[in-house]
Amino acid sequence: MKRIQYLAIIAHDMGEIFRFVSVATMIPLIVLVYYGEWEMIVPMGSVPAVFFILGSLMERLPRQGEIARLSVALVAVALTWLSVALVGSLPYLLGLKLSVTDSIFESMSGWTATGFTMISSLDVAPRTILFWRSFTQWLGGIGVIAFGIAMLSRSGLVQFQLYRSEGRSEAFMPSIVSTGRNMWGIYLVLTFLFTIVVWLISRVPLFDAINLTMTAIATGGFTPKDGGIPQYANPMLEMVLIPVMLAGALPFKIYYYMFRRSFRRVLIQSEMRVLLLLALLGSSLVVFDLVRFGVVPLGEALRTGAFMTVSAITSTGFQNASIHPWPRVTVIIIIMIMLIGGCAGSTAGGIKVNRVVLAYEGLIWWFRRSFTRRTTIIPFKHEGRSIPEKISEVELSKNMLVVILFIIVVFFSTLVCLHFYMPEMKLEEIIFDVVSAIGNNGLGAGYIGPESPLPVKWVFIFVMWAGRLEIVPVIMLFIGIFKGFESRIPK
Repeated sequence: MKRIQYLAIIAHDMGEIFRFVSVATMIPLIVLVYYGEWEMIVPMGSVPAVFFILGSLMERLPRQGEIARLSVALVAVALTWLSVALVGSLPYLLGLKLSVTDSIFESMSGWTATGFTMISSLDVAPRTILFWRSFTQWLGGIGVIAFGIAMLSRSGLVQFQLYRSEGRSEAFMPSIVSTGRNMWGIYLVLTFLFTIVVWLISRVPLFDAINLTMTAIATGGFTPKDGGIPQYANPMLEMVLIPVMLAGALPFKIYYYMFRRSFRRVLIQSEMRVLLLLALLGSSLVVFDLVRFGVVPLGEALRTGAFMTVSAITSTGFQNASIHPWPRVTVIIIIMIMLIGGCAGSTAGGIKVNRVVLAYEGLIWWFRRSFTRRTTIIPFKHEGRSIPEKISEVELSKNMLVVILFIIVVFFSTLVCLHFYMPEMKLEEIIFDVVSAIGNNGLGAGYIGPESPLPVKWVFIFVMWAGRLEIVPVIMLFIGIFKGFESRIPK
């Protein structure tokens, strides 16, 4: 079977998702009308128009009788995210006249909830564009596929494969469609409530509160100001954003269990406890280092250290200090927690706390088996459940594969970037930005920006895309292109 025939199996469902996205991307037009920015009607209107046309054409393809392979679903998801980044670049290309590369970079950074930016004039940019940037992070934070599936009227194997291929693991309802709808209900409620809280406590303008809350709960990091968070000079804003970032990095099943008053199930979630512990320990270490090495006084260290650490572990990317004067050991701590990221089933990026927990439990299990007789059966326990040995070994192998792939991508991306080395940048600062990109974080040391070399920008576009999809779908896309879906990977 030809490659296009395999993709046709799943094309109808992808077309439906694009049509739903076309409706969602009309929301920024409300901001356009409210502020009377009519010059933005073509740049902003082109996005829902292209999505609608693309979705309609794909829906016209006849449904195939075959069951889509997992590899096809992975490829479809990789293509979907690449497509939304390309289409989403139109407002920057047509409205701000950015270059093609910078427009795609900005769009990819938005949809993947990363937070790096190529726009150097946010203070004078149209409010419609500012809202569009935040909206792409808000929509991309929970997932394009998850949004589309929540709008569907049915649930089946294809939807399940697409949902899991996007990197989403939670399924707290019997059907994927029901899970998606509950997730979006939780997401909307959290966004609304935190917007009110941020607005009332920080006293920033309502437009800014809406944008900051959307990007915080999406763990994205875009701000509507050139100077970012420091431009507000508002410690209360920084303090109130910390719980918003943490809320976005927690798995959505936590809120579902809380709504259902299943507090016992909330308390047994080890990934939640580990995330909060990492945030606390990381903040303590960073604050200690900043004071010990005399970088800033204790009060300033507490404010910047805690905020930056939470921003790193939640993969949000809000930044209230420069890392250039920070000690190398402190920068390495931030790099490590950026690479870990938040919890699976949240809006956060990175390797995910769940994989760290699973790797630790697998290591303990391996050592326990090594010091017992071969005839003794040592069960692998996860979240209070015993899992059969064969299933445990497969799942642990898959878990470590993703971890290794993240490290490999960081290594080779850094190697490429070093060929375009800027003398004023230290090695750890280049690694810092690469790790931030693959973790969809957005904290930056200054290596990537509007003045960066063109090849470096494309490396970061790829890294942000691969990191958001946890790498495997992107690999499957290239295998499908060059080898086909039936070809075996060479040994």
